[in-house]
Amino acid sequence: MHRRTPRLFAACLLLALIAPPAIAAPPPELPVGDFFRDPEFTSVSMSPQGTHLAVSVPRGDRTELAILRTADLSLIGRFDYGENRHIERIEWVSDRRFIMFVTRKIGRFDFRIGSGDMYIANVDGTRRIDVPRGNTYTLIDTLRGDDRYVLVSRSIDGAFLYRLDTHTGDISTVATAPLDFGGFVVDSQGRPRYAFGQDDDLSQSTYRRVGEGWQRVHSRRMGEGGSRMPLRMHSDDEQVLMMLSDAGEPERISLFDAQGQERQVLARNPNVDPIDGFFSSDDKTLLATRFMDGIPGYQWVDPQHPETRLLAGLVNAFPDRVVDFSSFSEDGRFLLFRVYSDTDPGSYFLFDRENNQARFLLARMDWIQPAQMAEMRPITVTARDGVKLHGYLTVPRGVEARDLPLILHPHGGPHGPRDEWRFNPEVQFLANRGYAVLQINFRGSGGYGDAFEAKGFRRWGTTMIDDMSDAVQWTIDQGIADPERICTYGASYGGFAAMQSVVREPERYRCAISYVGVHSLPLMFSDGDIPESESGRAYLRRVLPEALEEQRAQSPAYNIDRIRVPVMLVHGERDLRVPMSQFRILERRLAEAGRPVEETVLEAREGHGFFDFQNQVDLYTRIEAFLDRHIGNP
Repeated sequence: MHRRTPRLFAACLLLALIAPPAIAAPPPELPVGDFFRDPEFTSVSMSPQGTHLAVSVPRGDRTELAILRTADLSLIGRFDYGENRHIERIEWVSDRRFIMFVTRKIGRFDFRIGSGDMYIANVDGTRRIDVPRGNTYTLIDTLRGDDRYVLVSRSIDGAFLYRLDTHTGDISTVATAPLDFGGFVVDSQGRPRYAFGQDDDLSQSTYRRVGEGWQRVHSRRMGEGGSRMPLRMHSDDEQVLMMLSDAGEPERISLFDAQGQERQVLARNPNVDPIDGFFSSDDKTLLATRFMDGIPGYQWVDPQHPETRLLAGLVNAFPDRVVDFSSFSEDGRFLLFRVYSDTDPGSYFLFDRENNQARFLLARMDWIQPAQMAEMRPITVTARDGVKLHGYLTVPRGVEARDLPLILHPHGGPHGPRDEWRFNPEVQFLANRGYAVLQINFRGSGGYGDAFEAKGFRRWGTTMIDDMSDAVQWTIDQGIADPERICTYGASYGGFAAMQSVVREPERYRCAISYVGVHSLPLMFSDGDIPESESGRAYLRRVLPEALEEQRAQSPAYNIDRIRVPVMLVHGERDLRVPMSQFRILERRLAEAGRPVEETVLEAREGHGFFDFQNQVDLYTRIEAFLDRHIGNP
């Protein structure tokens, strides 16, 4: 399907004019499956000259890849590597050849495992090369102008930089760095200039190339002190763009000279870290940096650059959406970008600078009508000790934000992830059923600086939970939440937080749902895939309480006497991240205390979050019924 417009801004004006107005009445109750069907695609990338598009296509327990001809969106090639294998991303070598990074993931909430096995192919599927498995590669540089060779790094028992022949799969060593896990920054000639990463003990370091060796310029323990991470070399091949902080505050992007001195701050935000940067098509000048301080927005680093003016024009053309720039073609003619919002799952467009037209390409979930979705409002809450917390409140559409049943919905992780302003199927489903949804970025969340994240270390079941309780109290004080109708629901760490919230505030909640949740901190040191590696064990030692007594004090399974509300437990029996032992210990202890779990959902073939569509429909139907029983609207 094509939507052609004579001029970009005329098109955007038309889009604004035909956009459906806000509805006065609540939308209809939509089918559960509408929220949890796989989207048509998860990401799109463009070949260097803009002739092909690579589209990631989720299919339940796997992610396939489709290669389309840009001109007519006809299918050129399709790639599928099987069950629990996900084509994570691709990198283009030329207009006809690309590299696929294929990861393993079991469960919807699981992290990708490693950077992925690497495969190389032409767009039509011919001349495939499988780079030997067991090697975890990351692309460092495509060596612009070279259609055969690229630079990749490998982080297994050290950091290695290789030159890869994409025609044969042969590799040759360019450099090594004194890190257990790391990456490299190279200059325009492909020469290594910086290395950065971490060791098994989670100490993080940055090195600068000096002759044939390395000079350490920064090192720190996880969550402590400042940070220094090189992003890329400046076009002069001497200066470097660095993302850094001095004492754990939100990071900034600065330009450093060849002697390692900070010369110019290019972008910063007092509240949040940068999300990403976007560079020009010619000399790779940093044009803009994006921050998610509430709703994502751009800082224009080089406002006079002609491509910056194009980007700013596109942002202004979609005032109620976020414009996420993907890439320019090498000649600067084509720009691929995505447009999305809290109520819109997103669509991709291709802008042609030659005729000044923006062409619609693909919509992620075209069956979703934004006018029926609920607004996700950024909020700021002051915790009991004065710390500012940021998050989001979603109120059902067409309903006054007054005395509503409320769901506290903590995110997983917990360190690194954060709740974001975007279309969230779970949140929209709950809002469609009449529930307000509260998401708060408690201490320990990522995106607000390392110091904020470190404030959650060893406090999974105390301070972090209190932050959530303070946010709930804020909704009560504002008159938004009915204090007699509040439940909590989360997955992974969010499941732990749901149950521990009930422990910390036994009189506040009317029910709790833990989905693939942790229930015993001591079990994390023996069960699951985290303690299988030295870096995983170091992570647990760093973020969890040191003493066994304190681990138990912060665990729902050891505080059964304070869990006095109906509980629903959901788990996949193939979960490797949070194994079944976490489910069993809470289920058993509640039964022994005479307060058995009211509702259990177990799926034998699922892992850390359900992939199967029908399993998801069944699960959320039961979640809806459970919530309705305990806090539903009269």
